[in-house]
Amino acid sequence: MPALIVNGLVILVSVWGWKLYRDFEFEEMDKEELKHWYRKLTLFFYIIFGLWTLDFLVYSEEIESKLHYIAVCTQVGISIVASILLFSERKLFYPILLILILPLIVYSLLIGEFYGDVLSLFSLIFLGVLIYASDNSYNLIQKAYYQAQHDALTGLYNSRYFINYMDYMIKRIHASKKCAYLLLIDLDHFKTINDSLGHELGDKVLQEVSKRIREYCEDTHTIARLGGDEFAIISDTLYGDGTCQESAYSFSVELLGVLKETYVVDRHHLYISASIGVNNLGGSSKEARQFIKEADIAMYQAKAQGRDGIILFNDELAKEVEYRLEIERKLYFALEHNEIELRYQPQFNRDQKIIGCEVLVRWNSPDLGLISPFEFVSISEKTGLIIELGNYIIEEAFKTLQAWEIMGLDLKQFSINISVRQFFHSTFLDEVKRLSDKYLNEDTRKKIIFEVTETILIEDVYRISVIINKLKQLDFSFSMDDFGTGYSSLSALREMPIEELKIDRSFVIHLGERKSDELMITTILSLAKIYDLKTVAEGIETQEQFLFLLENGCDMFQGYYFSKPLSKDHFELFYKESFSKKLSI
Repeated sequence: MPALIVNGLVILVSVWGWKLYRDFEFEEMDKEELKHWYRKLTLFFYIIFGLWTLDFLVYSEEIESKLHYIAVCTQVGISIVASILLFSERKLFYPILLILILPLIVYSLLIGEFYGDVLSLFSLIFLGVLIYASDNSYNLIQKAYYQAQHDALTGLYNSRYFINYMDYMIKRIHASKKCAYLLLIDLDHFKTINDSLGHELGDKVLQEVSKRIREYCEDTHTIARLGGDEFAIISDTLYGDGTCQESAYSFSVELLGVLKETYVVDRHHLYISASIGVNNLGGSSKEARQFIKEADIAMYQAKAQGRDGIILFNDELAKEVEYRLEIERKLYFALEHNEIELRYQPQFNRDQKIIGCEVLVRWNSPDLGLISPFEFVSISEKTGLIIELGNYIIEEAFKTLQAWEIMGLDLKQFSINISVRQFFHSTFLDEVKRLSDKYLNEDTRKKIIFEVTETILIEDVYRISVIINKLKQLDFSFSMDDFGTGYSSLSALREMPIEELKIDRSFVIHLGERKSDELMITTILSLAKIYDLKTVAEGIETQEQFLFLLENGCDMFQGYYFSKPLSKDHFELFYKESFSKKLSI
């Protein structure tokens, strides 16, 4: 009867244990619910192993039927099972192992024979072996577990753990109909610290950044370093739809202030800002990587708007991203389907005679319509398609110049824009030489002017000069486009082997409105004279703008005041009409 009662209780408790397992597998629990579940699980283990010990005590008295041997062996086996199941949970492991082994030791001592004392000693040794083995296994697994989940440099969670945790949070959110928020943080200009002060100091800065984030929000948020200088934070608290975005923004503002405080590392005083992209996790069953991608888009939008800011991902930004992705997808086929077209905007001298043109690119997509080069050129640079696109533009431009030479169009210069990424690409010099050998002669090569923007000056000026000088040996010339908009310096202007400065349209269009733009233009024109450079003004739309530039010594002019960009055929017609007017005069 005692055996039936004990084993009946074992069966009932086992059913309860099965229910606990099912609850963990199929119910989404927050941290408090998980703690409550764990307390019930702890109680279950104490009861189930306590019952096995009680079962041992019942059968250990059955000496005549020899069942006490089975009871002893079973207790040893249960002790091994307990050590395997519970070695990773130290609070449970030690007391339960004592509950199972101590009765064996006491039972062996109560035999009153020498072999009983030996069995008691063996039981103690067995207890020590189980503890030693479990300690080693525990330490080894804890180390492996920690390394698998944490970033080695900062001690924060790594991207693998973070994505798994996000998947768990998404299930919770989906079940509760609430939301949490995700922050993606990227340090501004961190590469400069690595390049100028070394990676060792850069690592110390990352450790200090992670320490500040951890101290500010570890109790209420889960933090990870995704790689490099990029960190991610997810709120452990669930919010209603109306408060989630507000809470995310206020939290981000305070965190940004913490991150911007001065860093003192190895006697260096460093000032670092950050760009933060915020995304809400709610109302959807999307995957973690999709939410991270959207937060990443918001973060890069913050960088594009000047860095040191916070951008919340929203429907408007989502539509913009979707549109950019559609452009990116269709751009791969634009060249193949002959959708990329060239336009030629005439350039005039001081006598308003056509002396050249600038080659401009247009994309007329059957599905998306006419797409601005400001949109698709920047996308092509990010995707790497700019190399293929740039080579296509150069080849088509060279073919056009060759045809015009045969037709007798007498142009003094022929300007072609070159992307920074294309300029530094390993194949650029060889491709230009190949195409020039195929389409140009000695005279036409001298007419080509490659235009590079000021952004090129963020690179090594010596490296730039080497590439330009190699092309100058082939009789090509260079112009600096958009001069005065960002990276100009007198030293760079002195060292750059260029022949021409191009005044950006952003200064020209405000002539007569802003005195500062007039002063900037006159300064650029004066600098050009000092360095013996030709000047071209673009974006001229009124006679007043043209006259101001003319009076202040500008050499060449282009803009809608003279002509919009024209197709090849229309440019030829425009040139002939202009030439005819000059003859009639």
